[in-house]
Amino acid sequence: MKDVPTQRSSAVRWVALGFLILGASLIGGIYLLDKAQKPKPRHLNGYTEWSAETLKIAESIPVQDGGRVKPLSTQAGFAMYQIHGDRSLEIDIADTSEKAKPDKDGKPAHKVIKLKPTAWFLDCLFRPEYAVDLPTFRIDNSAVVKGIGLDPGAKRDRYSYRDLQPGRDKLQELARSYDQIEQSKRDPEQQQTIDLATNVLKFESILGYFSFTRGVTMESPDRSQSRTAAMSLVMAAAPTIQQTIAESQKQGTEIPVHVKAMLEQVLDAANYSKGVLLLFPPDDPKTREWTGVGPEIMSAMTQEAADPKRAIQRVQLLESVAMAASKGDMAFRDQLTKFRDLVVPLATARGEYRAIPLEASYYRADWFLNALVYFLLASLLGGAMWTAGWNRAGRIFAWIGGILTLTGAVYCVIAITQRCIIMQRPPIGNLYDTVICIATAIVVLALIVELLTRKRFALGLAPVIGAALVLLSRLYEIGDAKDHMDPLVAVLRSNYWLTIHVITITMGYTAGLLTALISHIYLFMRGTGLDAGDRTLRRTLTRAAYGCVCFTLFLSLVGTVLGGVWANDSWGRFWGWDPKENGALLIVLWNLAILHARLGGFLKEWSFHLACVFGSCVVVFSWWHVNFFNTGLHSYGFTSGKDLIWWWYRLEVGYIILGAIAWAVWTRIENNRKAPPIVETSKVPEPA
Repeated sequence: MKDVPTQRSSAVRWVALGFLILGASLIGGIYLLDKAQKPKPRHLNGYTEWSAETLKIAESIPVQDGGRVKPLSTQAGFAMYQIHGDRSLEIDIADTSEKAKPDKDGKPAHKVIKLKPTAWFLDCLFRPEYAVDLPTFRIDNSAVVKGIGLDPGAKRDRYSYRDLQPGRDKLQELARSYDQIEQSKRDPEQQQTIDLATNVLKFESILGYFSFTRGVTMESPDRSQSRTAAMSLVMAAAPTIQQTIAESQKQGTEIPVHVKAMLEQVLDAANYSKGVLLLFPPDDPKTREWTGVGPEIMSAMTQEAADPKRAIQRVQLLESVAMAASKGDMAFRDQLTKFRDLVVPLATARGEYRAIPLEASYYRADWFLNALVYFLLASLLGGAMWTAGWNRAGRIFAWIGGILTLTGAVYCVIAITQRCIIMQRPPIGNLYDTVICIATAIVVLALIVELLTRKRFALGLAPVIGAALVLLSRLYEIGDAKDHMDPLVAVLRSNYWLTIHVITITMGYTAGLLTALISHIYLFMRGTGLDAGDRTLRRTLTRAAYGCVCFTLFLSLVGTVLGGVWANDSWGRFWGWDPKENGALLIVLWNLAILHARLGGFLKEWSFHLACVFGSCVVVFSWWHVNFFNTGLHSYGFTSGKDLIWWWYRLEVGYIILGAIAWAVWTRIENNRKAPPIVETSKVPEPA
């Protein structure tokens, strides 16, 4: 295929250079701004790191959370997302390694470490004396801190539980009062106060889960002496305690005060250890719900357990794990391994340990973050490619950028494949799934367009949109703070329909967005004159957009019909004018209108691409916006942050207006060029 002439307008290079500098500055600015906003890492005296071996063992422990069995590391990650707003936090600790040297003032060496979710979760469970000083809580609005009677000071937006403790009661009081206000009428400070109060309660529940390992205070009958007994010993004495209670009831007397005080402590510990961690699979294979430590304690105390000795042994083992946490990493690891070896065979026998190692490695690999890095690098190389032009340097940048883009796409495919294996369902079941799948599909389709056209516009486009959508998925995951691999709502639990309907309709969204992106490029290059009058490039962009419109129409129409068949099977009606159904119909109708107008000659190149850009608003409305309505049978992905969607619409409409102005200007210029020159004829003098 013959290349575009080398003498393309130099303006292309200057604009590309400007975008390259802007992109590099934006990435660097975001990084520096993020660094500048982070407060100085807090120093923790006496803190020791968990070893990698210990963390790996903890990651492989199965727990049940959100209706499915998952690694402990997954539950830790989303708990940290909810409370901290990130999957890591930085602290400053003493450097005890052999290579560490005192600083110039002779002070002991220090180092900054990043606590990942599993390490943070282990601290909360087994080392609360350190956990209360970790900068766990992120508060972006200082008014929230002032509202509970505290001075924000210089701590900015990171607070520990100890920092917030003086205002804890005031916080809960305010949260209860604000909770009476309708959510849509709350201001940001009120909503953030409620969120902070919820996070504090969740953090307290994690801190208190292993409170049973701190023992039970046992008093003598005359309450003159007391000692602390392990919970497992109290559970072993349950028959004697039950007998004492029965004798008191038989004699019509009250339960002895020392026995009542002991039972209150047991009940409190059991309640604390009831729901945060579900560690034990049930005996009945038909029962899906796991149990925590609390039910094990109460089943032994009430003598309702089928095997009280087993419950006592389980609690005794967890007591050993908690006690070993203060004896060093190796001792803790040995006891934690014993607990893992107890639970794993039980989960394996039920077929629920199948995906635990894979899921732990999935989050450890962080495929999408790596893909984001590759897409960002490829975006910069795309700018360098256009800056260099069509020479050897430009071709080298194109090849390297293409390889990086393909690598990022492969990482996304690996991540989506692993998610399918873990979830045992097709890749798309919720709003988060659609973002990562659309990101991957757009990049792959753009690379295919590049192979077919060899014009490099798709090569420059693919990594940019890939980076934007992967970043959106990460922001959505953090903001939502939910595990999107948890079981779906009942109506969606059909792998057959999830495959043929949901994937089809989502690929329709993908094709529609790719159409709009190609039209964005056309309008930008044509409107700014960067195409240098290259009619071949214009025709290529128009043909690519036209093909994508056809592809969008086909996928959206087929997906909508299949959705109606599924709706008829599940709800007994083919069509119900549901917001999601209406959105899908709008995509079909808009693309039909574009094709008919194009075939009828009503839409030329300029107007065709303007219509395609507006198509992105229609697609985004159907894909994303209808979830904000929180109505209808398709409301599975309701989320906060809906004000951002209006900015998208404003940007797109603004782009269309600018495109229309450019169309009018260039049409007038071209018409003036084509008009024949006006020749003035001199008047012939009349004969005398």
